[in-house]
Amino acid sequence: MSDAPTTPSDSEFRDVDETRERFRDAGYLADDRLATTVFLLSRLEKPVLLEGPAGVGKTQLATSLAQVTGRRLIRLQCYEGQDETKALYEWDYGKQMLYTQILREKIGQVVEDATTLSEAVERIADQDSIFFSERFLAARPLLEAITSAEPVVLLIDEVDRADEALEAVLLELLSEFQISIPEIGTVRATHLPYVVLTSNNTRDLSAALKRRCLHLFLDYPEATRELEIIRSKDTGLAEALAVRLVDVVRGLRELDLRKSPSISETIDWARTLAVLGVEELTADVLSSTLSVVVKYERDLDKARKALPGLVDPNATVPDHLDHGHGHGHGHGHGHDADDRAGGPGDPGDPGDGPDGRDVRAAKDRPGRHDAAYAGGGRTSSEGKPAKAVPAGQGARSFAARGARKRPV
Repeated sequence: MSDAPTTPSDSEFRDVDETRERFRDAGYLADDRLATTVFLLSRLEKPVLLEGPAGVGKTQLATSLAQVTGRRLIRLQCYEGQDETKALYEWDYGKQMLYTQILREKIGQVVEDATTLSEAVERIADQDSIFFSERFLAARPLLEAITSAEPVVLLIDEVDRADEALEAVLLELLSEFQISIPEIGTVRATHLPYVVLTSNNTRDLSAALKRRCLHLFLDYPEATRELEIIRSKDTGLAEALAVRLVDVVRGLRELDLRKSPSISETIDWARTLAVLGVEELTADVLSSTLSVVVKYERDLDKARKALPGLVDPNATVPDHLDHGHGHGHGHGHGHDADDRAGGPGDPGDPGDGPDGRDVRAAKDRPGRHDAAYAGGGRTSSEGKPAKAVPAGQGARSFAARGARKRPV
């Protein structure tokens, strides 16, 4: 392994404009900020950390970077509970045991003329380096990227899902492009890799890790750029429908969803509608294919309710949905179009029925009830006069209740 890293004499990218054009040729539409960050990655030889919601093109950037530069992509997919043996390296213990069995006879020859046990142990100890050498070292993605004979692109995907212990392991690699192996020593990069880290912001990353990286936050693109991305993917959806679809997706992202539709899911939705031969975007058509972009049941319910308004913002909400007060009884007032439009049913029109304000005022007039209301002139179910209740009955009942002893 080389002791000092080497870098190509020529830069991979001449300038920002060329970076953007090469990515466009590879099918990745990078804006000025992203193209500038990638250009600086190649010139400053620093890792880049991309943060933002899932599905905005962070992982695809690393894939496209490998494509436009002709480098091999090495990917480390991070997950909770991941330890350094799955990211850096591990010893091939099975291979070590196999070699031990094969060399058992040779070991006997090494110690056969030893006069004491301690001398035999010393002789065996002198051979430790044989079993802890590169021959028995299983390289994982990080070590593989460092020791590769050719320049590579190293993608450390969803680093925010890894434990903080692994994040600490990354610091040496990201700052010095080297890995320390206690049994062997420090391994330095033969060729400096292009390193791309991605994070979905499920947790805050340490300041030490961010300090070692160029940083860029990727958010959902503007409508014009998202439409351009859909066009570049040749989804087969008509231009007019693609424009409306982008507006619908952007409306869904404004809802309180557990997971908002990503750019890649928008592309899948466009392809789905094209395969189905859809010629007009309606709430029914979009509702039947909504699961392409909305992946949680609770989100599906919210999205379905919002679709009619997203498809046609000028749509009139039906009367039975417009009134959100279900009392379980009649209101005593009409809900016809004339009432809302100020027509014949309008309270301000004295020529059609009583004024609603007069009706409400009449309900508050003293003495409006007859003698049978609230017990006046009541009769029993048999038609007999109801039994009169003495005025003090209530007070005596409550007094008696207070005197009862409650069970302990």
